[in-house]
Amino acid sequence: MARRALKLASWTSMALAASGFYLYSNKYLDPNDFGAVRVGRAVATTAVISYDYLTSLRNVSYGSEEYLQLLSKVHLRSAGRLCELCCANRGTFIKVGQHLGALDYLLPQEYTSTLKVLHSQAPQSSMQEIRQVIREDLGKEIQDLFVSFDDTPLGAASLAQVHKAVLHDGRTVAVKVQHPKVQAQSSKDILLMEISRHLGKIYSEMIFVNGFVHCDPHPGNVLVRKHPGTGKAEIILLDHGLYQVLTEEFRLDYCHLWQSLIWTDMKRVQKYSQRLGAGDLYPLLACMLTARSWESINRGIDRVPVTATEDLEIRDNAANYLPQISQLLNHVPRQMLLIFKTNDLLRGIEGALGTRASASSFLNMSRCCIRALAVHKKKNTCSFFRRTQISFSEAFNLWQINLHELILHVKGSRLSSWVLALLCWLFSAPH
Repeated sequence: MARRALKLASWTSMALAASGFYLYSNKYLDPNDFGAVRVGRAVATTAVISYDYLTSLRNVSYGSEEYLQLLSKVHLRSAGRLCELCCANRGTFIKVGQHLGALDYLLPQEYTSTLKVLHSQAPQSSMQEIRQVIREDLGKEIQDLFVSFDDTPLGAASLAQVHKAVLHDGRTVAVKVQHPKVQAQSSKDILLMEISRHLGKIYSEMIFVNGFVHCDPHPGNVLVRKHPGTGKAEIILLDHGLYQVLTEEFRLDYCHLWQSLIWTDMKRVQKYSQRLGAGDLYPLLACMLTARSWESINRGIDRVPVTATEDLEIRDNAANYLPQISQLLNHVPRQMLLIFKTNDLLRGIEGALGTRASASSFLNMSRCCIRALAVHKKKNTCSFFRRTQISFSEAFNLWQINLHELILHVKGSRLSSWVLALLCWLFSAPH
């Protein structure tokens, strides 16, 4: 168990390290993040964590109550060390920690609860560092851009005031998506499913339709508020420093792959996974993208609910298939690394809201895939008849999704339960 947990943490760190090097190569992050001192800290922390796992559990009977209690303590100590490492090294390491903190479905609770602090309380840059970045990027001093706020020099406190002023509209203030106030909402207030649905729509549009993706949706960067006019949920995305521009070829292949996953077309899943570099590891790619087991994917990810047993299976497989996961990450397009990161962070938010892997989110993705592929087909034909045919096919496919969603809604409604109970009573009653 300890070795599996250690393998799992190593795999996640490896995947995120690959993302970090990709960001570095594209100049998203400070190259000093990969300095010798930072690397030395990371190696030392990894060695201490490994030693703790290997020695603390050595003489304890596996599966016993003492073992489980001790394992939880080792998890907590290790998570604390990782959090300290992230805060000390900053930069890319903060991104890694924020990512790990969102992987509730994959990592032990001790890790995610400890690292979640990085979503909203990450170390802040000093004003001197901010001025240096502005001078290098814009050739200006910060005072040239913002002379004052409320007649006071711009400092750390007034930066927070600016933040509040931007989000405050006189009647409502946005709060972080993982805020207790959001998670405690009743049907009279912002609905959790509505928040999840809106967030899914936003990212489906970005990934499948526009190919321009905000790749850092950790809970600290996603705010929620009620629209002052309509009272409906609104999503506000913060921190627009990390975007991924998808090539058209990648975007269309990714559209086809998700469409195949949703409609359980396994031949096309294999085809488009291989086009994206997965080779014979296409089942692994499908599992990593959906965070579902291969059995659930074959049965239909929009039809089979996530269970605790499946989550445990995913955790075990992630640890056991470390070499294959590493091989896959080395072969997929570099764009896929940030897509993995984005998917994991969104899945973490869905887990926090209790809406993970809902049929609604998959159906919204399918709608965007249909629209994106239809636009591409129309763009590549000059025939009026063919364009009309594509439009009718698009409308029909969207209608099918709407009908399927309606059926699922009726099946899950109280009215359906009452009708089913009534029918059972009528047919079972003596005549």
